[in-house]
Amino acid sequence: MAPLSGITVLDLTHVLAGPFCSHTLQDLGARVIKVERPGVGDDTRAFPPFVEGQSAYFATLNAGKQSITLDLKAADDRAIFERLLARADVVLENYRPGVMDRLGYGFDALHKTHPRLVYGAVSGFGHTGPEAGKPAYDMVVQARGGVMSITGEEGGPPVRVGASIGDIVAGMYLAQGVLAALYGRERTGRGAKVDVAMLDSQLAIQEHAIAIASATGKAPGRTGARHPTITPFSTYRAADGFFVIAAGNDDMFARVCAALPLPLADDPRFATNAARCDNHAMLKRLIEAVTLGNTVAHWIGVLEGAGLPTARVQDMGQVLRDPQILARNMVVAVAPNGDGPGFTAPGNPIKLSTLPEITSRAGAPLLDGDRAAVLRWLDAG
Repeated sequence: MAPLSGITVLDLTHVLAGPFCSHTLQDLGARVIKVERPGVGDDTRAFPPFVEGQSAYFATLNAGKQSITLDLKAADDRAIFERLLARADVVLENYRPGVMDRLGYGFDALHKTHPRLVYGAVSGFGHTGPEAGKPAYDMVVQARGGVMSITGEEGGPPVRVGASIGDIVAGMYLAQGVLAALYGRERTGRGAKVDVAMLDSQLAIQEHAIAIASATGKAPGRTGARHPTITPFSTYRAADGFFVIAAGNDDMFARVCAALPLPLADDPRFATNAARCDNHAMLKRLIEAVTLGNTVAHWIGVLEGAGLPTARVQDMGQVLRDPQILARNMVVAVAPNGDGPGFTAPGNPIKLSTLPEITSRAGAPLLDGDRAAVLRWLDAG
C-alpha cells in the first residue's frame, strides 16, 4: 500500500508550484482531483510545446490526476465543491491571499466546518507581511530572493536559473508541510494551515550565499559554474565539450593532480582549498591546458578511475538516454488519454521500499474529463 493511499487532495492550484506539490503527493499514493476554471482550466494547458493540440508541459505535471471544472461563485458548483470538501483530506490553493476568504473557503472558515482538513497555500510572498497581496512569478522571486545575483558569469548580467526553481522549491516545501500536517492530524485529529511563500523558499536554499554575506558583510557575486568556496569545483573544457570536476577536499585535489597529471598538489598557491579559491582562475587555466588535449570521454574515464566525482555536461536529449537515469525509472511514458497523444515525464525520485516503482503514468486529464467519475464517487460515499 502506498503511504498516502486513501488520501484525497483537492487541487485548486495552477501553473507550477501547486501542481508540483500535488504531483509529489500523487506519487506517494494520494488521489488528486484538479478543480479547474470552466472553459479555461489550468493556464499550462495553453503552454507549448503541443502534441496534437495538447500541452506536453501540462501533461508532465498533471498526468494521472482527475479534472472537474467548478465555478466557485456559482451556487450549483459550490454545492459540488462542498461535497468534495467533506470527502477530502487536503485542499491546495495558490490564489493571492484573501481570494479564498472572499469565496468563503479560507482556512478559518474551512477549519470550523472541516476540522480535519489540511489546507495548503502557496503564494509569491506568503499570507502575512506588508507585501502579502503582491503578485509574483518564478522570475520575480528569483530576482528578489537573491538567486539571480549569484547566477551567471562573473562580470556578466544576472541570469535566471534555467529550471523554474522559484516555483519548484516552493512546491517541494509545500509538499513537506502537507505531509507534516497529515502526520500531526494522526495524533491530534485536527488539520492545519500550511503557508508557503515562493520568496521564503528562495532564501531557504541559499546556504553559501547567506553564510558569505552574514560572515563577511559582502554579498557574493556571480561565479558562473564555479563554486564560490570550493576549488576545483567547476566546468572544464575538453577537446570536444565540457565536463565537471568536483574535488571537495585536499585529498581529492591531490588525486586530480595525479590523474591528469599536474604537479600542483604541493604548490603553495594550491595546497589548501582557501589558496585554491584565491587562485581559481590560474588553476582553471592550468587544468584546461591539459584537458583540452583529449576528449570528454577520456577524462571521465581517467577521473572515475581515480574515484573522483565527475560528469559530462549533458543536454536533455542525452539525459533522457542516460542508462543510470533509465535504470532508476526516471523517464516514464505518459499514456494517451483516449485517442490523444502520449507524452514523456519524469518518474518518481522518492524511492521507498514500501512503494512500487512508477514505470509509467496514466494520461493527463482532459478539461472536466472526470466530472462523471468524480460525481459517481461522491454519490457512492
